Amino acid sequence: MARGAGRQDGEETTAVVEETPRGKGRATPTRREREAANLRPLVSNDRRAANRAARAKLNEARDRARVGMANGEERYLPARDRGPQRRFVRDYVDARFSIGEALIPFTFVAILASLVPVVGGYFILAVYVFVLAAVIDCVILGAILKRRIEAKFGEGRMERGTRWYASMRAIQLRVLRLPKPQVKRGRYPA
Repeated sequence: MARGAGRQDGEETTAVVEETPRGKGRATPTRREREAANLRPLVSNDRRAANRAARAKLNEARDRARVGMANGEERYLPARDRGPQRRFVRDYVDARFSIGEALIPFTFVAILASLVPVVGGYFILAVYVFVLAAVIDCVILGAILKRRIEAKFGEGRMERGTRWYASMRAIQLRVLRLPKPQVKRGRYPA
């Protein structure tokens, strides 16, 4: 800012100028310097090595995600398995024995037995009875879980699809469940 910007009657005025820093504190790079800095090959000179490295990095990330999902780490789980209610449901289902767990092995035995004409029809009928028992077990499991979830998380706080999630987990073989069971049989969650 300047004081006494103009002259009157031959008087000299003094100008006071506030000093402000100017510039960016370094020289502007030349075009050649900028182009040299931006010069990167689009494709590596050794494409095989680059592909191997990229594949190794991708495999490592996949393995980490697979192990994380199997161990039940929240960040690696798909959306359907995330959250405290789903963890509670998984732990509850894994702690109990469900009739549906034996459905797949029993069906396999029934298919083999159906090849024998004398007993084949009885085994097919037994499969239908077994499926009905598994459905009834899943309905009972859903009712029990509803009561327990409302007691733990609050009335009306049960997430949509929780009963179906529990039923689908209950009819899978225990060793094939993902995320893997984190509790032993009989150790129900609090």
